[in-house]
Amino acid sequence: MPVDAVVLVVVAGLFAIVSGMNDGGALLATGLKLPAVRPATGILAMVVVIALVPLATHEVALTLVNRLATFDGPGGRAATAIAVLSALTVVTVLTWKGRPTSLTLALVGGLTGAGLGWGLPVSGPYVALVLGFGLAAPIVGGLVAWGVTALLVRVSDARQLSGWHRLGFLLQILAYAANDGQKMLAIFMIAVGFSDAPPRYTILVAVLFGLGAMYGLPKAGRTLSREIIAFRPLHGVAAELSAGTAVLGCSAVGMPVSMTQAVAGGLIGAGLVRGSGRVRWYAAVKIVVAWVLTLPASGLLAAAAAYVGKGVVG
Repeated sequence: MPVDAVVLVVVAGLFAIVSGMNDGGALLATGLKLPAVRPATGILAMVVVIALVPLATHEVALTLVNRLATFDGPGGRAATAIAVLSALTVVTVLTWKGRPTSLTLALVGGLTGAGLGWGLPVSGPYVALVLGFGLAAPIVGGLVAWGVTALLVRVSDARQLSGWHRLGFLLQILAYAANDGQKMLAIFMIAVGFSDAPPRYTILVAVLFGLGAMYGLPKAGRTLSREIIAFRPLHGVAAELSAGTAVLGCSAVGMPVSMTQAVAGGLIGAGLVRGSGRVRWYAAVKIVVAWVLTLPASGLLAAAAAYVGKGVVG
């Protein structure tokens, strides 16, 4: 295996672990106050689903590999490694501060910036389309959560809420595996040069993600569940159902979006049912600011690093 491929495989593994730290906590955050799905059970369920769902559909991974930019030419693996490391640098800083951000935004920014810096073909319209869907996901999640919360208040009691939580969590992790989670598989696709979803790679991605989720849950997950609204179990269930619905809809058209953003939008929408006072707007603004900074920071860092890297290699 060429040296650049080996390096990118290592970087892809690191990316999967950080994805677990960032995204795993967000996926479990909404159910921390409900006993229906324990964290250990939730992490195991995520690992199984992330390993199996790409065997049925991996269109979002192909979007990241083939449609944003062209990384199969000379220097493609090196540019991808730079893109991923730039995205990881930005997201890791925010994760350590307990500010869950979007790895999808970071990766899109990193791939775009690295492609431009290395001189690879980048599709501006497709980047804009992906960003449009990324912006829409938390808004749709919030609107759906508002309606779901109003409905659950009328038709469910505390006992039924646990059942809705199991359904919502399952929907959420299925949506994640069909969409946001495939960014991890996409890096391995570029590194090794496959376009399908070999089980050995989907299992590897899932296991690495699970390890990251176990480590990252206390910080990223609890920040999302405790700070953004005056949290009640009902809000978490509504956020799960709405975020899963929004992300699955984007998966159907192959558009990568962020589950973290969709969950945050769902929590805000759920909180608004009882009045805007339930939403801790200062925390919501901090998270939104993190999102806004993520893509340009990743893009600029990757562009600069790729430009320098190409000069050194050339």
